Amino acid sequence: MLATLKLAALRGVDVRILIPEKPDNILTHFAAYAFVAPLLEAGVQIHRYPAGFLHAKTILIDDLASAIGTVNLDNSSFRLNFEITAWILDEDFAKQMETMFEGDFTRSRKMTVEEITDKPLWFRATSRAAHLMAPVL
Repeated sequence: MLATLKLAALRGVDVRILIPEKPDNILTHFAAYAFVAPLLEAGVQIHRYPAGFLHAKTILIDDLASAIGTVNLDNSSFRLNFEITAWILDEDFAKQMETMFEGDFTRSRKMTVEEITDKPLWFRATSRAAHLMAPVL
């Protein structure tokens, strides 16, 4: 999934990810930082949402396809958990999703690579250690 997102961004596709500013799980929070820098370097935009916790799993593709569901983009969700996502192929619905996303991105903070590289050594080391547990998080 990471390779797909990076390759899309490198091709010029507008790839944006919105994640909560405040995590609900500290281990997942640290593990996520191990993935952020390579995505940012490839041109993926990652935004932090400060106005509450986002738990939605939503996708908008080319103003036509939308997805809403419970599936996280990880091995557990893809292979083990009983999760579901509904795909909606409807331009009107996609427009509503786009309006919602743009509002959320307006209220968010865009991350930078420096935000990752300037973290203290203890934070980066903890992030790398948590990354080892990513397959089961």
